[in-house]
Amino acid sequence: MKLIYAIVSSDDSNAVTSALTKEGFFATKLASTGGFLMSGNTTFMIATEDDKVDQAIEIIEQHSKKRKQMVPSSATYGVGLYAPFPIEVTVGGATIFVTNIERFEKI
Repeated sequence: MKLIYAIVSSDDSNAVTSALTKEGFFATKLASTGGFLMSGNTTFMIATEDDKVDQAIEIIEQHSKKRKQMVPSSATYGVGLYAPFPIEVTVGGATIFVTNIERFEKI
C-alpha cells in the first residue's frame, strides 16, 4: 500500500477532488501555504494500493494545470532605493510524493 502526498494549487483543488472521488479514491485535504509565493495550496493525502498509484497521479496531473501569473516583486536601485515591479512566474501544477505505508487502519 502507498501514501500519495499531492500538493496542488487551491485553484485546482475542487477539480482534483471531484475527479479522484469519481474514480473511487478517498483523499484527505489539508490547507497549506507555499513558501515561494505564500499562496494557498491544498495538500491531498491519498492511501491506495500499489497498482493504483499511477492512475491517481494521472488524475491529479489532468486537473492541476500550470499557468503564468504576474506577482509583485521589488528591485534595488542604488543604495536603499526600492522600486516595485511585477514579474511573471509559473504557478499551478502539482508536487507529488509517494511513500510506503507500513500500517493502515480505518477505525
